[in-house]
Amino acid sequence: MKYHISKTVTGNFDEVVNKVKEELKKEGFGVLTEIDIKNTLKNKLDVDFRKYTILGACNPGYAHNALLAEDKVGTMLPCNVIVQEKGEGKIEVAAVNPKASMMAIDNDSLKELATDVTQKLEKVVAGV
Repeated sequence: MKYHISKTVTGNFDEVVNKVKEELKKEGFGVLTEIDIKNTLKNKLDVDFRKYTILGACNPGYAHNALLAEDKVGTMLPCNVIVQEKGEGKIEVAAVNPKASMMAIDNDSLKELATDVTQKLEKVVAGV
């Protein structure tokens, strides 16, 4: 099982980031964090890097249920979604695969939640 769900599209980087946010919202996710890796690496290490944004997405209902089922699952939250330049106008969108992540935890309730969240993230990526 792959640890991510991904798709490559063509377009403007910032427009793709905004489209990902729209698709996340449609599936009940909010974006808790947004990390601009390109700027962070430039500012901290003076390194040039491609455009690469990490969105920390959270569906509050699923997060709440997951925390009730397993109190330390917060170490694996939120669901990260990345948008990165791949060259020649290609932009990759990739989301964590919660089913793969939750395999590390022996808890049947989490496995059911992870299946639901995986389906939502698959819709997000497909919708971009």
